[in-house]
Amino acid sequence: MIDYKGIRHQLHEHPQTAGNEQFAHDTIIRHLQQLHPDKVYANVGGYGVIAVWGKDPQAPTVAFRADTDALPIGHRCGHDGHTTILLRLAELVDSGGCVVDSTRGQALPTTHPQPTHNILLLWQPAEETGTGSRAILDSGILQQYNIVRFYGLHNIPGYPLGTVVLCPRTFAAASTGVVYHLDGRETHASTPELGVNPGLAVAEIMQRFASFNNSKGEFRQSTLICVHVGQPAFGTSAGHGEVMFTLRAFTNDEMERLIHDANSAVDEIAARHKLTVSRTLVEPFRATENNGDCVEAIEKAAEDVPLRVRYQMEPNRWSEDFAEYLLEFPGAMFGIGSGEHQPELHHPSYDFPDALIEPAAQLFFRLAVGYNQ
Repeated sequence: MIDYKGIRHQLHEHPQTAGNEQFAHDTIIRHLQQLHPDKVYANVGGYGVIAVWGKDPQAPTVAFRADTDALPIGHRCGHDGHTTILLRLAELVDSGGCVVDSTRGQALPTTHPQPTHNILLLWQPAEETGTGSRAILDSGILQQYNIVRFYGLHNIPGYPLGTVVLCPRTFAAASTGVVYHLDGRETHASTPELGVNPGLAVAEIMQRFASFNNSKGEFRQSTLICVHVGQPAFGTSAGHGEVMFTLRAFTNDEMERLIHDANSAVDEIAARHKLTVSRTLVEPFRATENNGDCVEAIEKAAEDVPLRVRYQMEPNRWSEDFAEYLLEFPGAMFGIGSGEHQPELHHPSYDFPDALIEPAAQLFFRLAVGYNQ
């Protein structure tokens, strides 16, 4: 049996940030060369890899995604584990599957009905920056297949190891950074009335944005990130300011309303203070809105493994670029518990637990072969 724990550790020891994932890409390609997919696409959207079992693109296709990039501090989000889970899934699909003898910790061969649909595995780069899924979609490869189900997972600390965490609607929030640039006019500090200083407008914007939090019953959040007004020149009254926020909501519709309300508030305040305003969105993520049928399929597959299932009624407040796929294809994202006492994601001490690789791959495999037209 292939040493997937060893593969995961190799990936962990070679973390590469978004756009630089060549080690993961080459590891995936070497693994696929030992198997028999009908089609392999390399260097998709950068360092992405797609493997397909099935020869008819028009046949129903069940797709799975893993993310491959690391943070600047290393693999502290578990993407090395996600990548390895999909490598194990590739072997299961290629061989027809296996079950695990829990008393001996050994994989045993078994038989499954030969699927009449395609199975597509996607290893995606650049998730952390929110650009990877769009690059994959822009390649046009996914659109060549009749994708009827699209699944993704993320390990989640704070839940018992192996617990499948389901969100019936939104799995992860929409979010975006926004920078508002406010331009007035500098003047000598002794005659501030002759200039246009953005300082009071920035203060008013900060107060106004605080009122956006959950102000209309739906979850919406505005987090102040950075403020910059003028420069350390004590003879000059400031003429330029920037204020930065992260905006967050649980649905795409609510996110659009929040951005509209935020822009309208800044425009109104800027006009009143005789300032010109421009804005920049930074790393926008859409909400990861799940398909109900796919959530039910995950629950059934988890019970078959078997894995414990827990419903989380409130979406995760962090964001996931898997959302881009769900805007085009029916699918769902779910969590899998990585331990109740694990540090949080992105913590310098976080490390993906190897014990999740096999059960998560088995869950994906049941979703892969269990699709009924």
